[in-house]
Amino acid sequence: MRFVIVTGMSGAGKSTALKMLEDVGYFCIDNLPVALLPKLLELFKVPSQEFNKVALGIDIRGGHNFTDMEKMLRDISYEMLFLDSGDSVLVKRYKETRRTHPLAVHGNIWEGLEKERQVLEPIKKKADYIIDTSLLLTRELKRELYKIFVDNQEYKNLYLTVVSFGFKYGIPNDADLVFDVRFLPNPYYVDELRPLTGLDDEVFNYVMASDTAKAFADKLEDMIRFLIPNYIKEGKTSLVIGIGCTGGKHRSVTIARELFSRLSKSDEYGIRLEHRDAEKDRLLKK
Repeated sequence: MRFVIVTGMSGAGKSTALKMLEDVGYFCIDNLPVALLPKLLELFKVPSQEFNKVALGIDIRGGHNFTDMEKMLRDISYEMLFLDSGDSVLVKRYKETRRTHPLAVHGNIWEGLEKERQVLEPIKKKADYIIDTSLLLTRELKRELYKIFVDNQEYKNLYLTVVSFGFKYGIPNDADLVFDVRFLPNPYYVDELRPLTGLDDEVFNYVMASDTAKAFADKLEDMIRFLIPNYIKEGKTSLVIGIGCTGGKHRSVTIARELFSRLSKSDEYGIRLEHRDAEKDRLLKK
């Protein structure tokens, strides 16, 4: 029997994870009180085709005593999936849904999140899989879960986001690494390329025809590949790589596309591509 504990921060996507697991044949139970776990384990000890894959959602709602949970699971083989997200993202999600955090005193979400992190920190350190959902779309989260629980791929607990941006709109707040590509040939000064973006092949090919762009892409890829295993070793679960040019429309989009193409060939981590400002000039002119 494959037995999965789904836990993590409130609002980080546990319900989505359980629904996905249910869709691929797991028997799922959400919000299970820790006190009821022994009774449930007794049921699962009996061989059954119906319960050959089980996922339990256990989090702060089920009581604080996670130490007891670990003792109860001592004699059973299980995997633990921990879903996390940045506090600012979680606060935004709570405000959008108008729900109350389980530990929020007088509705103070920030205080509730701080208490929850303290309780869950020992559990997170022992998790088999950690997914940071701060930047993930629902379909991207499902894709990562599918890799782990359907394709049985080895998972390194790191998710990369390559994001292009324009410096005139500000550096992304969540960027871990920022690279300035304003030294590359600028398609803005070519009349027929100016209205296009790095998503158009004409612009992409123009920028990448430069020997400087090719050399930079090679060096950037080499550095990121060097950093990834070291970040994984240190327990980092989310890495945001910002690629910036003046307006975030031509050069940054091109290099972000190129880096994403090179890094997406590996199964050691999840990866997504985002172009934050590529369409802003076009929208502003309407």
